[in-house]
Amino acid sequence: MKKYYLHSGTESSGPFTIEELKAKNITKASPVWFEGMLHWKTAGEIPELTSLFMVTPPPIAPFLFPPSPLKVEEKREPRKIMGMSKSNFFTALGFLLLVVGSFAFNSYQEMRNRELAAKNHKTEVENYQLELKQKEAEDEKIQAVIQERIEAQRVSAEKKQTYQNRILKIELLLVDYQTSIVETEKKLNEASDFQLLRSVSEKREQMDLLQKKISSLKSEMSKLRMESDQLKLELEKIPK
Repeated sequence: MKKYYLHSGTESSGPFTIEELKAKNITKASPVWFEGMLHWKTAGEIPELTSLFMVTPPPIAPFLFPPSPLKVEEKREPRKIMGMSKSNFFTALGFLLLVVGSFAFNSYQEMRNRELAAKNHKTEVENYQLELKQKEAEDEKIQAVIQERIEAQRVSAEKKQTYQNRILKIELLLVDYQTSIVETEKKLNEASDFQLLRSVSEKREQMDLLQKKISSLKSEMSKLRMESDQLKLELEKIPK
């Protein structure tokens, strides 16, 4: 059988059975402990001791209770918001928020799509302009190469024409020089045979002059032939 201990505030007493506790006139606030408990508790906290505090009221003589007045329930109208019931108001509010949110989301998406389309268009324009610039640069390079070739051909043609003109002039000069040599040699032969009214020194002087002229003409002709040969070699080097 379980035994209980009481504490008066200064000292503990017990053990007591439940029957013995009835004689102690304990209250719900009386400290109680029994084996197995970690700490002291009040008697009101122990279930099996609750019967010690139950008070049975004495019987009373029967009497008539006056009839209680019927409580008339006051019918209240449901609270309305902006002329609508709460449920309808919040339903309409939710629908309105949904519509506004959907409109805002669609507007945001449309704005994003416009921005993306504008960026794509800008990128396409920039790419197209870049392609045009690259094509213009390539065309300029091609035109520059063509102009260089044309200029090179022009220079070559001018140089070729200059060389040909000079060779032709040299050939004409050679003909003139050769004619002059023939004429001078003829004069030289005539001077050697003609003796009238001249001294020997005068004849020799005239013959020396004619001989020098022939030598000078032959020397010039040799130089001209060398120049002509050099020009012909240069002509062969010019691309056709």
